[in-house]
Amino acid sequence: MSEFDYLGLDGRALRVFLTVLETGSVTAAAEHLGTTQSAVSHTLEKLRGITGDALFVKAGRGIVATAHAQAMAEPARALLDGMRTLALGPRFDPASSRREFTIAANDYQRDLLLPPVLQAICAQAPGVRLRIVPAGIPNLEQLREGYCDLTISPEPPQGGEVLNEHLVADRLVCFYDPAHTEPPRTMEQYLAARHIGLRFDDSDRADFENRFRAVGIHRTVAVVVDNVASIPSFMRGTALLAIVPSMLDDGLMRGLAWVAPPFEVPTLEIHMTWHRRNETDAAHQWLRGLIRESAAALQRCLAAGGGLAQCAATVNT
Repeated sequence: MSEFDYLGLDGRALRVFLTVLETGSVTAAAEHLGTTQSAVSHTLEKLRGITGDALFVKAGRGIVATAHAQAMAEPARALLDGMRTLALGPRFDPASSRREFTIAANDYQRDLLLPPVLQAICAQAPGVRLRIVPAGIPNLEQLREGYCDLTISPEPPQGGEVLNEHLVADRLVCFYDPAHTEPPRTMEQYLAARHIGLRFDDSDRADFENRFRAVGIHRTVAVVVDNVASIPSFMRGTALLAIVPSMLDDGLMRGLAWVAPPFEVPTLEIHMTWHRRNETDAAHQWLRGLIRESAAALQRCLAAGGGLAQCAATVNT
């Protein structure tokens, strides 16, 4: 017997061996497997050549397993389980998992979608930990290098390495403090006002003022903040204006008013993005499913006319 004979083992042969062992009959094993007796016998001959053992010997009108065959049973089952795991990926049991997932999302997307996700995690997987980090303007390196497991952003990174999924849509509106200024009804009024700017990081992609200027809108910016949550604090008690997602109307921006901007603004599309290496991972599929459910529930509530605070309460229950 060659020392390399074990390389001739394969999953089908091990399955045949275990079936014969469990049924105690070549005939019964063939019927169970939906094959012929000669095919089962041929496989057993192959295994005898690899192991150097008879494996099964005649005993009266039947067969019995040798000591070698009996000793092979557990390792053979373990090998088949390992092959199954290689083919299907590791199992994921939320109730017993102790994994940590990192999601990159800025404050708006974080507060909009992730509180219901955490509630679902606490109910289904109390040992799972969720870590939320700032996304800035997401890029491929964040996902490629493992900075995060997925991103939630209006501006998802693009490339063949990642997959994107649309979650929810919102519109951008112009907020103001009604106790201190009138809504800008015309472009002249809008440009005459002072504004709160938003810039998540120092990259050119994050310079939203460049985007305004590119379409001929030259605003006077009084202050630039790096997160949406800062905007109402700077706006209250002033005549400042800010372009903010409408979903924040009865939440973060409560007590302030809004009007449609006097120019066209694109729909705010929020996307979930993940690296292809995690596409078929059961744990990642589970997490993406929770986020998808949160977004769908939110969109249904908003479509029915509910405000964000009301919708958040509905989703959380």
